[in-house]
Amino acid sequence: MTTLTLQAAQTIVATALDHCRAGGFKPMGVVVLDARGALKAAAIEDGSALKRSEIAHGKAYGALALGIGSRSIFKRAKEQAFFVASVSHVAGGALVPVPGGVLIRDAAGEIVGAVGISGDTSDNDEAAALAGIAAAGLTGDPGQD
Repeated sequence: MTTLTLQAAQTIVATALDHCRAGGFKPMGVVVLDARGALKAAAIEDGSALKRSEIAHGKAYGALALGIGSRSIFKRAKEQAFFVASVSHVAGGALVPVPGGVLIRDAAGEIVGAVGISGDTSDNDEAAALAGIAAAGLTGDPGQD
C-alpha cells in the first residue's frame, strides 16, 4: 500500500484551488486526510465562510469512516437516514453526507486518504477534488449516485 505523502497532499490542495479559480467558484476550503484520518494538508481561501474547513473535513472524514465517497453517502442518507445519522453520531458529528468528499486510491486500488472540499456546489466541490487527486498521480473515488 502506498502512503499519502505531504508533497502529494500539497499538490492536491494547490491543483484543486487552481481548478476552483479557473472555474470561477466561490471561495473554498480544502482538507486532505491520510488513510487513518489525520490531517495531511489544508487551505481555506480568503473570503470563505467561517465553517468551510469543518465542512470539508466532515466530507473527507465521512468518506474514510464508511469507506465510500460522499456521493454514495448522500445517496444512502436519502435511503437510510437513520443509519447515516447514527454513523454521524458515532463519528462525533464529523460526517457531512453530501458530494465533495472523495477517497484517494493508489495504483492498487487501496485507500490512502480522502479529500474534502466545501464552498461551491457539491458537484463543483467534487470536481475540484478529483482534479487535485489526478494531478498527484492518484485515483479519486467520489462514490456513486
